Amino acid sequence: MLKFVKNHMESITGIEIYPMISLVIFFTFFVALFWWVFTAKKEYINTVSNLPLDH
Repeated sequence: MLKFVKNHMESITGIEIYPMISLVIFFTFFVALFWWVFTAKKEYINTVSNLPLDH
């Protein structure tokens, strides 16, 4: 089954760019998330973390 998928994918022209695009998208997302976590204000983090308890 894997050989069929591999042979089918190799027959598509220009498909080699899609793994690179997906890697760039995911890398950018996680870098942005990492940056947001370290630059978020402590007051905001405390407010959001207490939301489930404020019933």
